[in-house]
Amino acid sequence: MSTQLSFDLPSRAALGRDDFFISPSNALAVVLIDTPESWNNGKLLLIGPKGAGKTHLAHVWAAQSGARIIAANTLTEEDVPNLVQTPLVIEDVDHIAGDRTFETALFHLHNLAQAEGRALLLTAKSQPHLWGLCLPDLASRLQAVQSATLEAPDDTLLTALLMKLFADRQLNPAPDVIPFLALRIDRSFAAAQQIVEALDKAALDAGRAITRAFASAALDKITDVSAHSDMPHE
Repeated sequence: MSTQLSFDLPSRAALGRDDFFISPSNALAVVLIDTPESWNNGKLLLIGPKGAGKTHLAHVWAAQSGARIIAANTLTEEDVPNLVQTPLVIEDVDHIAGDRTFETALFHLHNLAQAEGRALLLTAKSQPHLWGLCLPDLASRLQAVQSATLEAPDDTLLTALLMKLFADRQLNPAPDVIPFLALRIDRSFAAAQQIVEALDKAALDAGRAITRAFASAALDKITDVSAHSDMPHE
């Protein structure tokens, strides 16, 4: 009986254009990324939960446009004139809500980018009116930005997502594992990431191949832990 060796290899997400699987749940966002000339005032906000593909699409657009990618919580007012020399991707804009320093820097960057005609791609988990921004002028500008939402994955996308997550971790599950998981886990990006991460660790610890039986046991364990964590404490 053969045994698959497990190695603690680094996980590296594949972020190329050909690595992004298109389905009805993300097709509009992909079309907009491919046609930045259609963005209202040269700006687009990508919205979706963690793991939905916002960063992936941001890298695709950056490669196509020569844009720089920065995190919103690294912005400073001093850097704004230099940053707007190229198209820009600002990631996780919702993370700076409530911080007047970062919000002020983004406000000035937004205005200067528009004045200079620089394209601006923003990413966040939700619509701007839900963030709790403290600068009314910034809030009004961001609420006016055209947006595209990456919806929860359909069956086709969930299957492709599981395949990609396993590939990113250099894992080769048995052929029946992914169809099995796609029917059993919640239809969400977070659930797909959780089960693949759990299977990676479990297979490494046990030195076992990822078979359907192995995946089923890991899934039952995750479900059991989740159920206990949701129980009220006396």
